[in-house]
Amino acid sequence: MVYEHEIPRGARLYFGANAKLKREIEKRASDILYMHGYEEIATPLFSYHQHLSVEDQSELIRVSDEKNRNVTLRADSTIDVVRLITKRLGRSTTHKKWFYIQPVYRYPTSEYYQIGAEFIGSSKTAEVLKTALEIFEKLDIKPLLQLSNIKIPKILSENYGVSLDVLKNVNIEMLLEAPMPWLQKLLYLKRPEQISEISGEVPEEIENELLKIKELADSFAYDNIIVAPLYYAKMRYYDDLFFRFIDKNSTLAMGGEYESENIEAAGFALYTDNLIEILEKKGF
Repeated sequence: MVYEHEIPRGARLYFGANAKLKREIEKRASDILYMHGYEEIATPLFSYHQHLSVEDQSELIRVSDEKNRNVTLRADSTIDVVRLITKRLGRSTTHKKWFYIQPVYRYPTSEYYQIGAEFIGSSKTAEVLKTALEIFEKLDIKPLLQLSNIKIPKILSENYGVSLDVLKNVNIEMLLEAPMPWLQKLLYLKRPEQISEISGEVPEEIENELLKIKELADSFAYDNIIVAPLYYAKMRYYDDLFFRFIDKNSTLAMGGEYESENIEAAGFALYTDNLIEILEKKGF
């Protein structure tokens, strides 16, 4: 029996002070994004292309259109933003910097509000990362920043036989047992300055990708930072430099470089509901 007051598990309800806080977060973020030249876009709730974004297809909520073609609820905004700007609106605008404030949905009934930004035609991870940092500063939050490079786990999988599943699940025991002593150095790498210390001790192709992480870390001033070279993002499109903002066990934002429709881009998404939870505890 479903009572009249019940809502599905994972669905969101905002009211009163909670709704006001949500609106304040969105306003402060959008003010900063407008200041940096971003324009707003709201993408359709229904999409034909969400399978290109989400690695676990079982997370998609599926329906059918009038021709019985497979349609899914928006589970991720990034690829749809790039596709719509370049393919559908290409003749109407040449603008490259876009942001969105909207929810995404995952099976069976999970709803997540996001504030996202995409810089299309650019791989300037440092620029979008600094914009995300500005938003956190405006909200008086200083989360842990994790820097990674998705090319490293892909190289390990393609050239050294390390399963991506092992990396996704952070199976430390199997990584320690791998017959590559330098892999342990990557496992215990935590600070950007440590990258220089292992120069020449890891394969050159991996060292080159590590140096890109260090270069990114050196491009801005922030002291609450770690590196995680073995981290593998579960979103299909991230394929290079990648970052996450974390507070305890909660992810507040993630972003980085990716390619869609042979177009380079960089962007990030803030997780509004996790931000609300933190700010409520702080009495914001």
